[in-house]
Amino acid sequence: MAVIFLLFLLVSSVTACDRCVHQSKVAYFSSASALQSGACGYGNLAIGFNGGRLAAAVPSLYKDGAGCGACYQIRCKDPKICSKEGTTVIVTDLNTNNQTDFVISSRAFMAMANPGKAKDVLKLGIADVEYKRVPCDYKGKNLAIRVEESSQKPNYLAISFLYKGGQTEIVGVDVAQVGSSSWNFMTRNHGAIWDTSRVPSGALQFRFVVTAGYDGKWNWAKSVLPADWKNGVIYDTGLQITDIAQEGCSPCDDGNWKLH
Repeated sequence: MAVIFLLFLLVSSVTACDRCVHQSKVAYFSSASALQSGACGYGNLAIGFNGGRLAAAVPSLYKDGAGCGACYQIRCKDPKICSKEGTTVIVTDLNTNNQTDFVISSRAFMAMANPGKAKDVLKLGIADVEYKRVPCDYKGKNLAIRVEESSQKPNYLAISFLYKGGQTEIVGVDVAQVGSSSWNFMTRNHGAIWDTSRVPSGALQFRFVVTAGYDGKWNWAKSVLPADWKNGVIYDTGLQITDIAQEGCSPCDDGNWKLH
C-alpha cells in the first residue's frame, strides 16, 4: 500500500521547466519575521535560513507544500541600481497575492542591489524581476528531521525536513522501526510537515522519495530517531540531498541569462 501511495505522489508531483527563467514582479515584507511563521511550518528556525533571505511563493511554486525549502535566484531588471547576481531566497511561506510571484524579506529585497543602492531598490516597493530555481546549498550539512512540538508519543508523530539540498522535492515518506520491513506511510499535514498516527515503537528509520524535475529516487535513512525521541529535537539523517533537476520539457535557458 505504501509503495502504491508513494508512486502516486511521485507522478502527481511532476513539474516541467523548473530551471527556466521567468519574468515577474516581487514585493517585500518589512521584516523577515513575517515569513518565519509561514505556511511551510518551519517556525522560528526559518529566520536562520540563508541569512534571513526568505520568500513566500505563489501556489504554482509552493506546490501544496512540496515547494517548501526550494531556492530561487531573483534579480531586478534595472541595471542602474540592481546587480547581475541578484539574491537567492528560500521558500518558507505561501503567497496568495496574484500580483507578484514572490513576496520576500526586506533583507532579500535589498540584496538585489548594486553596492550602495540598497535604499534605492527598497524604494521600488514592487520590482520587475527575472528568477529561476537554483540548487540549495547548506555547505555540507546533512538532511535533518525535526520532531514537531505537536507530536504526542506514542500515538502521533509529526516531523519536518530541514537542510534539503540540491534542487529537489520530497514527495512521499515512510517510517518503520529500525530493523523492521513493516513500513507505514506518512501524510503531508501542511507545508513541510509530515505526520502519522501509526507510530512504530522503538528507534525509527525513514525512507522517502525525492524528485528532481521529472526524475525521482528512493532515499533510506536507516537509523534517525532514537527510541526515546523528544519533541522539538532535530535529528541528523546522515544523508545529503544534492540532486539537480532534470527537465522533462523543451530546452530552456538555464545558464547565462541576461537582464532585458
